[in-house]
Amino acid sequence: MIAAIKPAGSNTRGLLAYLYGPGRHDEHTDPHIVAGFAMLGMPDPGRDPDSTLTELARHLDEPVRLRNGEFGKKVTDHVWHCPVRTAPEDRHLSDTEWADIAQRIVEAAGIAPPGDDLGCRWIAVRHADDHIHILATTVREDGRRPRLHDSGIRVGDACRQIETDYGLRQLKKGDRTAGRRPTQAEMHKAERLGWEQTSRDWLQDRIRAAIPHASNAEELLAYLEADGIVVKPRRGPSGDLLGYAVGRPGDLNKDGEQIFHPGGKIAPDLTLPKLKARLETTAPEEHPTARRDQPATPWHQATDALDTLHQGMTDDTHAQAHITALGDLIEAAAQRAPDHLQTELRAASRAFVRAQRSQIRAENQAATTLRKAARDLAHTATGPDGSALATLLTALVWATIVAARWHEAKNHAHQAEAARQTLHHLQAAADRALTPVVDRLATRRPNDQARRTLAHDVRAAVPDHADRILTDPAWPALATVLADAEAGGHKPHQLLKEAAAQRELTTARQPARVLITRIQHTSRNPAPNPRAEAARRRSTMAPAPSAHQARNPQPATTPITPAEQRPRSR
Repeated sequence: MIAAIKPAGSNTRGLLAYLYGPGRHDEHTDPHIVAGFAMLGMPDPGRDPDSTLTELARHLDEPVRLRNGEFGKKVTDHVWHCPVRTAPEDRHLSDTEWADIAQRIVEAAGIAPPGDDLGCRWIAVRHADDHIHILATTVREDGRRPRLHDSGIRVGDACRQIETDYGLRQLKKGDRTAGRRPTQAEMHKAERLGWEQTSRDWLQDRIRAAIPHASNAEELLAYLEADGIVVKPRRGPSGDLLGYAVGRPGDLNKDGEQIFHPGGKIAPDLTLPKLKARLETTAPEEHPTARRDQPATPWHQATDALDTLHQGMTDDTHAQAHITALGDLIEAAAQRAPDHLQTELRAASRAFVRAQRSQIRAENQAATTLRKAARDLAHTATGPDGSALATLLTALVWATIVAARWHEAKNHAHQAEAARQTLHHLQAAADRALTPVVDRLATRRPNDQARRTLAHDVRAAVPDHADRILTDPAWPALATVLADAEAGGHKPHQLLKEAAAQRELTTARQPARVLITRIQHTSRNPAPNPRAEAARRRSTMAPAPSAHQARNPQPATTPITPAEQRPRSR
């Protein structure tokens, strides 16, 4: 059940005309009052032909007129409007049930507190099977205004209890992190102009698409302007950016003037202060690449950077920062991925928006590495090879699982659900990207004897998952990857253990595919030479020569051979 409190209005008669009218698309049938502050003597134009909308409006507005006549400052924002709707799969409620629901909602909101005879005047009008409209005038009988602060939270809590009591579809409790729903006016305007999205939704998509490209707020606004968005910055006398608003080209008011939307009205995390905290960093920007033998592409760097998400989940503020940056990386991947993956990845990016924000304040500096990886990926001009793309998408799947688990542990129901929806789209994209990679690898499968040896390595390295791995249709491709890695000097047993430690395999739908991407990524460089590594460590750890030693170098000594070290015979 959804109760959507609308912005305060000033025209009681006008709203009644809509509630009792045919609707904009002839969807209103049998409009009538099911509940009100005092049903006895209440004029109901829907059931009493002698009653009029004007009479009902005057009846509801009486406390407002009395207050405005006594006080100098007139009340103009006195119309409280709250549609209440059940889910499509819910049963149709009776008028009596809707009357009880309306009473509970106005009590929760503070319109008519229980046991208070001097509350506001209100009615609930039903003109469809699945919803009612509650209209109240927000001046009490004693002339005071009601306390409506946080009424949306209280009404939401009441709806969750109503759902339980009436056996309706159970929705998740709100946490004040949701974006604004489009208004009826915005949706009708978009339909009239042939737009697929309302202006605020369209602008939100454009801003989120620009975030991975920018390293500060000024760059973000410049990018938006270059993308054709109408930007209106607000600056102080010094020229410092204090705020911003954006407009969709062609979105004009009745006077032909551009309509602007402040960032915070588009989405709660798009205010200027939050964008500045998210984009501007003072931490050193360096990817945690374990090896530097071979230059890493932005696709490989992004996969490496995702390891910082797994490492940063112990502290809540760091975890929230990494999850926010994960959304930027998903968006960047969607922009740079091949066309055949665009639909799923863009759907994943949109779904993850709600998972990016919670009531926990993000320590954005903790996610610098992941955010830089997203920016590098957004700026790259080269596409990925098949294995690098499949590896990144598989890593994004696991990162999203980690994010969903964290939100579940924190009882962030909406965010966890958003992460699960994202996971569905990412898995579809990863499967599509990995299929040709697996098919190519399978054509080079090792011979039977080599596969038996590699199967022994699998059973020794990951015994708990060996049967699932060896019966996975992708096992021949995994055997090829292990054989290639072994030819490059790696030990298959060690690679399997490391890959299984990086991503637990219990929840993996196809464990062999997960191991393919991990092992291809970690084995793309030749195996390190232990002697060379030891020599490098000794050279970097050796103390620098003193000034005296530099001026008076000692003569080189002749190294002693193993033969000279052996004791002489007597």
